[in-house]
Amino acid sequence: MKYKILIVDDEPNIVMSLEYAFKKQDFEVFIARDGSEALELLKLSTPDIVLLDIMMPNVDGYQTLKHIKSTASLEATKVVFLTAKNKASDIEKGLNLGADKYLIKPFSVKKIVAEILQLLT
Repeated sequence: MKYKILIVDDEPNIVMSLEYAFKKQDFEVFIARDGSEALELLKLSTPDIVLLDIMMPNVDGYQTLKHIKSTASLEATKVVFLTAKNKASDIEKGLNLGADKYLIKPFSVKKIVAEILQLLT
């Protein structure tokens, strides 16, 4: 089975490296540059997992996560925050809002892929 991942981040270099790594793992990869783009994509497709930055223009990661968690068709979709916000209060907020995992930037692409695969299997 081919997993679908939606990568939501406004930093092109991060998106490129993650997209490449997940395509190598045979994922179907979707890209959104901010939360509002992600919400539009989520109307058309249901990914298995969303890799989500918090600090983005327009709609931030917290708002995007709230929308995902309140949408019945997305209830099986896992959400992983990948963000530079590394205070304990940030991590607690993200997990309390329903994130399945909270990962900190900077990161190892290899580690991110391993964490995502572990969450999906």
